Amino acid sequence: MADYIRTTIKDLERFVVDVMKKLDVPEDDARIVADVLIRADRRGVESHGVARLRRYVNGLKDGLMNPHPNIKIVKETPVSMLVDGDAGLGMVVTYNTMKKCIEKAKENYMCFAAIRNSNHYGIAGYYSLMALEAGLIGFSVTNAAPLVVPTFGKDAALGTNPISFAVPANKERPFVLDMATSTVPRGKLEVYNRMGKKIPLSWATDENGAPTDNAAHVLENLKQRKGGGLLPLGGGEEETGGHKGYGLAMLVDILSGVFSGGAFGLNVYGKKNAPPNVCHFVGAIRPDTFVSEEELKDGMDGLIQMVKNAPKREGKDRIYIHGEKEFEKEEENQDTVPLYIKVYEDLAKIGEEFGIEPPTKVK
Repeated sequence: MADYIRTTIKDLERFVVDVMKKLDVPEDDARIVADVLIRADRRGVESHGVARLRRYVNGLKDGLMNPHPNIKIVKETPVSMLVDGDAGLGMVVTYNTMKKCIEKAKENYMCFAAIRNSNHYGIAGYYSLMALEAGLIGFSVTNAAPLVVPTFGKDAALGTNPISFAVPANKERPFVLDMATSTVPRGKLEVYNRMGKKIPLSWATDENGAPTDNAAHVLENLKQRKGGGLLPLGGGEEETGGHKGYGLAMLVDILSGVFSGGAFGLNVYGKKNAPPNVCHFVGAIRPDTFVSEEELKDGMDGLIQMVKNAPKREGKDRIYIHGEKEFEKEEENQDTVPLYIKVYEDLAKIGEEFGIEPPTKVK
C-alpha cells in the first residue's frame, strides 16, 4: 500500500464539511455529503469516495448543483412519493427522501419514491443501507450520464445505472447488492487512469466501437461525447450476456427517469450549462410484509449458508455473499481510511483553493 496514505475519518469529515460550507452548503447538508463519500471509502469503493469531491466542488461552482434546494413532494400516497430535488446535491435530496420513505414504510409496510431534478448521489448502497439500519429492506437505483453503449450500438446512450438491494438476515451478515449495470462504473476507469494501468478489453470501446485498454482515451471520448463508451454488464455481445446488462440499465432508467417524469438516457446531462436532471428511485419495505420478520431473516440465513457452503472451485476457499467484503472493509476502516496518494493530493489542492487545511496523514 505504498501508494496510499491513511487519514482519520473524523479529520476527513472535517475537511469535506468545511469545503462544502465554503460553497454555501448548510452544515447539516455538508455532513450528509461527507458521510456518503467517506462511507464509500470505508467500504472499499474508492471509485465513489472522496476522489469524487472535485466533481461536487465544480458542480456547485458552476451553478449546476443548488446548495439550497427547495425539495418538494409533488405527489404523495401512503406508499409512494414523487419528489422534485430542485437541482440539489444528490446525496442531500436522496437522504431526505429515503428518511421519509422509511417513516412511511414503518407505518404502511412499504414506500417507494421517484425523484427527478437531482444530481449524482454517490454509492447506491448508502440509501439501501439506510433502510437496512432502520430494520427494513432497502432499494435504491439511479440513472446517470450516458456512458454505456447498448448491445449492437456504437455510441453511449444509457448511464451506468446502478442497483442496490439490502435485506436483513438473522445470524448472517445482511445481503447488500450494490452494482452498476455496466461491466464497471466510470469511477473504476478513473481509478485505473490515476494508477496508469491498462483496462481489460471487455470494459469499454473507442469511438469506432472497437475494444480498447486505454482508460484515458475512453474517459476523454465520454467527456467530449466523441463516441464509444463503457460496455453493459456481460460485455458487447449477446453471446456473453451483454443484452442482460443493457436490459437492467433500461429498467433503472424506467424506474428513475420515466416514473419521475424526469430525464432519461441521452437527456441526462443533456443540456450544456444546465442542471443535469439526474433521477433516482428508492424505497423501503417492512420485513414482515409477506412472511413474519423472523421467518424472513431465518430464510435469509438458510439461503446465505447454502450458498457459502457450496463446493469451492480449486484454489478457492471461500464464497462471498454480496456486501460481505464491504462490511469487512468497513470494520477495518473504523477510525482511519486509506486514500490513494493522487486522491490525497487533489484534496490538498482543493483545500488550498479554499484556505482549508487538508486531512492530516496518519501512520
